[in-house]
Amino acid sequence: MRAEFFRPESPDQVVAEATWEGGRVRVHAGEPEVAATLRRIVRPVAVLAEDPSLEPPGTAGPVVLPPGSLSWFQAAARTRAGAEGLRVRFVPSGDGAIGWDPAGAYRPFPEAVVRMERAESSPPAP
Repeated sequence: MRAEFFRPESPDQVVAEATWEGGRVRVHAGEPEVAATLRRIVRPVAVLAEDPSLEPPGTAGPVVLPPGSLSWFQAAARTRAGAEGLRVRFVPSGDGAIGWDPAGAYRPFPEAVVRMERAESSPPAP
């Protein structure tokens, strides 16, 4: 999964990208100060996420996401970009061979995204 970062006043101009690669984050930015900003956004530190879909059943309130998961990557980008003066949008990576089928929605959508990312980052079978 790729996160594209842009300035609020010019959403069509991507200033930096961060790519989630199965537990690792790669950063790409044209300007050194934007690259430093992006490294602060995706630094491997736990994130406090206010997302009810991440809460265990029967609980309420924010959830602490430790670094290393796709959910952490998305939450870090969403929660930290604004403080750095940027906005973020997510773009799926890969060729789309494994997608989410609404007719077979026995898995929640976030789980389907994690499964798709896992399939794209694993080496092909011989």
